[in-house]
Amino acid sequence: MGNSLRSARFLIESRLRDAARGDADACFDLGMVYSSGADGVGIDLVEAHKWFNIAAVTGSSAAQLCRAEIAEDMTAREIIDAQKAARAWLRGLEMRAA
Repeated sequence: MGNSLRSARFLIESRLRDAARGDADACFDLGMVYSSGADGVGIDLVEAHKWFNIAAVTGSSAAQLCRAEIAEDMTAREIIDAQKAARAWLRGLEMRAA
């Protein structure tokens, strides 16, 4: 496995752990990684929209702007899928907290 792939996996895994603890910055970072293809991660606008959506729920205006920007390059179906994924993630957090 190449160093960049290992680095990307480490970044994703560490930010996912932080996001699971409610870290809005981690959610925003995940949105940035998936929207830009940074660190060897493939561009995935649905996943990026999901993470920007989750960060936006916490009041991140930067996430709101990024979400709106990438939505311009997405189909309505992709946006719906991203919204469903965000709701599922948030429900999972609520269930773990209960």
